[in-house]
Amino acid sequence: MNYHRYMILKRLVPVLFLAATLISCAQKKTVEPKVQAAKTAPNIVYILCDDLGYGDVQVLNPERGKIPTPNIDGLAREGMTFTDAHSGSSVCTPTRYGILTGRYAWRSRLQEGVLAGGAEREPLIDKDRLTVPTLLKKQGYSTAIIGKWHLGFDFVDDSGKAVKLYDGKKALLAPVGSTVPNGPISRGFDSYFGFHHSRVMKTVIQNDKVVDHMPEVEMLPLLAKNTAEYIEEQSKKDAPFFLYLALNSPHSPVVPTAEWKGKSGMGPYADFVMQTDDVVGQVIKALEKNGIANNTLVFFTSDNGCSYPAAKGKQLEEQGHFPSAQFRGSKSDIWEGGHRIPFIVKWPGKVPPNSENDELVCLTSLMATVAEITGAEIPDTAGEDSFNILPLLTDATASTNHDVVVHHSIHGKFSIRKGKWKLELNPGSGGWSNIKDPKARKMGMPEVQLYDMMADEEEQHNVHDKYPELVKELTDELVAVVNKGRSTQGEAQSNDVSIDIYKTDR
Repeated sequence: MNYHRYMILKRLVPVLFLAATLISCAQKKTVEPKVQAAKTAPNIVYILCDDLGYGDVQVLNPERGKIPTPNIDGLAREGMTFTDAHSGSSVCTPTRYGILTGRYAWRSRLQEGVLAGGAEREPLIDKDRLTVPTLLKKQGYSTAIIGKWHLGFDFVDDSGKAVKLYDGKKALLAPVGSTVPNGPISRGFDSYFGFHHSRVMKTVIQNDKVVDHMPEVEMLPLLAKNTAEYIEEQSKKDAPFFLYLALNSPHSPVVPTAEWKGKSGMGPYADFVMQTDDVVGQVIKALEKNGIANNTLVFFTSDNGCSYPAAKGKQLEEQGHFPSAQFRGSKSDIWEGGHRIPFIVKWPGKVPPNSENDELVCLTSLMATVAEITGAEIPDTAGEDSFNILPLLTDATASTNHDVVVHHSIHGKFSIRKGKWKLELNPGSGGWSNIKDPKARKMGMPEVQLYDMMADEEEQHNVHDKYPELVKELTDELVAVVNKGRSTQGEAQSNDVSIDIYKTDR
């Protein structure tokens, strides 16, 4: 080596070393506060059942509920039970959209029904939309989904060509090794283990690959096993985690395992509810076993009401069990049974144990609540229908400005709830239950329904004709919520499509 070059390098080495050290220290100063904050932040576990009715939880329906749910009841004893909580829709896909985005799904392209796997090639959540896992990742969280997605994706082969999922007569299984290029890990989750939706539950996906095919009856135990393993793995790390556990139960196919068949004495659905309750117990035990239960915030809820046909609701009622408790209707409906759901929150040392809260809340509020907990900021373009309910969680006597909730049925029918009043812009159930809207119209029933939910929570006495000014006031408020693109405070936003609040086609 040239001597002069050698001497120059010799003199530069200490300088470069010092510069590298200073840069490293500067980097540590910018990163360290985030890491330290992450260490003190709670783990967050969000357990979402599929089609579990309000009345299927014993503690919520002690007189008309006959299915034992000891583990869910135990959560209620250790946490807070909300008695007036609602899913963002009375069916699956739109509720899941709302949970993960803090936005009502009727603001998206999905105006009714659910995604039909295979027909939808793009996720319902736009790639640029902020999600709960994306927000939490920015706060130092690990993020995972275990279970059901049902928000749209496609399968492609090694060449990038779409995999055929229907042959014109029946659904086909995506081959093992197929790739999911636009699934949950493209929307903020670090990892994914589960399936798309109930009709293709045999196809098991890990991250972005199809890894197995299996009988539906094995899915719930497999989700429980993977959850326990994930909790154990994360408990060894410094960073907190967000686990979105989206169970397949007790949605159809109603497939309790051999261990649970016949345990209820009331049929397969009741058996499946009992098995679901057991999985909830396994999750809590995993948190306790790994020493992180005291620093974990657990949400327990359902995506909508009980599916009356799949549960064989009439037979259950004949045996004294009412899946919707005292409420009218069930999954799909605009009536309360469609969207009033179990909602229980446990957070040791923060949420008062064995407490009850009757404030009006909606599942779209997860984003704003975890943002408040972790110190994250939500831009105006996100979380448009997400309210911070942390004050309610820590104080059962507190109140929030979350006084309006918009309900939506499977057929795209609208309802608005404000305080004790609920206005429905359709003549019947808005869904599958009798009386369906077309029949209600033939019977000459009025096009709007107004109920005082304090005096008539069973929705038996339509008082729209007594309070025409109130009907107009609530209709105007619904129109304003729709047109502003948000129900929270902030800059007006755009809906993805035009919205008809008087949809009357069925």
